[in-house]
Amino acid sequence: MPTERPDTRQHILDCGQHLIAGKGFVAVGLAEILASAGVPKGSFYHYFASKEAFGVALLERYEAACTTRMAALDAEPGLTGAQRVLRSFEHWAQRQRGTDAAQHCLITKLGAEIADLSDAMRARMLAMTEAVLRQLAAHVAAGQADGSIANRQAPEALAQWLYQAWLGASLLAKLRRDDSPFASALARTDELLRTHAGPPA
Repeated sequence: MPTERPDTRQHILDCGQHLIAGKGFVAVGLAEILASAGVPKGSFYHYFASKEAFGVALLERYEAACTTRMAALDAEPGLTGAQRVLRSFEHWAQRQRGTDAAQHCLITKLGAEIADLSDAMRARMLAMTEAVLRQLAAHVAAGQADGSIANRQAPEALAQWLYQAWLGASLLAKLRRDDSPFASALARTDELLRTHAGPPA
């Protein structure tokens, strides 16, 4: 019988994230997660009450990683608000382009699939998106204050529009299997930050 490693919970989450990021939540069964992690069913249920609880834990861990990345961006010295907005979306595009599916945005991957199936996971993803929107709005407000963002749209409204546009770009990039939607979204983001008019309704 294999010896259980001290970080078994983390290991199960690692293996599960790689599988789910590639195939989706519903398509990956518990048996596949167990086989990938090399642990018995009892180990899984020691840490997670159900597959849904596992999904929530996976999202919480992903949220913690996103928070760390956002904090690192906030800590970069000397950037204008506009640069912080553009940098955040450049990082988004870079992660989505990578060959490691586990680094891709779980909101993009699971949002439509899970929203009607698990209220607990939907609520966790909603909380994550709201946190991203708050940071993005703060960067917009800072850019308006330092003069790097000419667009006078309310920061929250502009942040919401940009985030929605980038979610759409992520979906189109998957469908087209190329990076053109990200290039278009980045150019449009830069244009909107520079213009005095608000984004389209």
